[in-house]
Amino acid sequence: MSGAKSTHDSKDQGGVQENHRFALTALTILFFMWGFITCLNDILVPHLKAVFDLSYTQAMLVQFAFFGAYFTVSLPAGALVRRIGFKYGIVCGLLLAALGCLLFYPAAEVQTYPLFLGALFVLASGVTLLQVSANPYVTALGDPATASSRLTLTQGFNALGTTLAPFFGGALILSTAVTALPDPSHSAKSVQLPYLILAGTLVLLAVTFYLLKLPRVLPEYTGKVVGEKSLWSHRHLVLGALGIFLYVGAEVAIGSFMVNFLGLPEVMGMEEAQAANYIAIYWAGAMVGRFIGAFVMRVVPPGTVLAVNGVAAIVLILVAMFTNGAVAMWSLLLVGLCNSIMFPTIFSLALQGMGVQSGQASGLLCLAIVGGALVPLLQGVLADAIGLHHSYFIPVMCYLYIVYYGVLGWRAESPSARKSGS
Repeated sequence: MSGAKSTHDSKDQGGVQENHRFALTALTILFFMWGFITCLNDILVPHLKAVFDLSYTQAMLVQFAFFGAYFTVSLPAGALVRRIGFKYGIVCGLLLAALGCLLFYPAAEVQTYPLFLGALFVLASGVTLLQVSANPYVTALGDPATASSRLTLTQGFNALGTTLAPFFGGALILSTAVTALPDPSHSAKSVQLPYLILAGTLVLLAVTFYLLKLPRVLPEYTGKVVGEKSLWSHRHLVLGALGIFLYVGAEVAIGSFMVNFLGLPEVMGMEEAQAANYIAIYWAGAMVGRFIGAFVMRVVPPGTVLAVNGVAAIVLILVAMFTNGAVAMWSLLLVGLCNSIMFPTIFSLALQGMGVQSGQASGLLCLAIVGGALVPLLQGVLADAIGLHHSYFIPVMCYLYIVYYGVLGWRAESPSARKSGS
């Protein structure tokens, strides 16, 4: 009798595991899609700058509208997911993102930059809802001990999306825009087809996920636990949130200005469509670096790896700022390789010792992604004032803080934290 029961349990467990593998396969498509959509902004920035004759500051409102949604929508999205569950949160996120893509059509028809920004905000709100739903869903599908590896695997597909998006945008937006010149109305309309394709894809995914029989996992309540200290009393967490803010800001700023930087006469003087292909190298470096970093951090403390990558990023940016030609171009592109391990490393160091407050702490770190809205805008202001080439002083300052966090900041929690890192 006991042997029969054991066999039955094994079969049940195997069935669940197979169901989880199917669900994870489906979820990897979502990670790919929002990486693809996010990186497409790097094509939109120079394109809309040219169409509407914008300053650098005005052009950076693209990233401000997109990443501002993370700050304003994350908490409402979390509340919604707690009510309707992960699966239906994903479906709603896909449909909302599709609506944002569809809004690009009328924005291009009426030639209104604020409408483009509104469309981006709606699109980003859908992506935010997807992230709030899919990230914890991936961690919940299986053994908690292997949650980080599952999330790393799916994030690898996110990096694949960021690598391929510049080719898609360069071919369907920037190349088409060039052939439409000198008529700016036709140039603006070059975004209509790509975003209609994205909208159709997102709707198809929403229908697919609605019909899929996915494992039912209820979101855990992550409210304040009675007796626990305030999140703000954990210095390493607060400093880590600032690190996420500055890292995301620096990464997005570098990618956003890349096409314009490579188009500078003293750098490479490239056409926008050609420069778009080089953005893929920047993001591919981040993808490759994750695999290298995962191996290195088996033998080198994460804080040390973070600090070394921060120093390398600073050196590369300074070289790009004070040189011209191919040296400046490749120096800036290689910063992507340094970026690779920064987000997950800062995130994990900031969550150390948070225990039952990890859910709340993760929410705070996700809110800090709003750095992608503010830091590029600040660099845009500086670029208008002193020129694009030397405006990269802003990312340099961001990486200086990341070096500090890798050396000392993550140890600031307590004496016990210091001992664990020694």
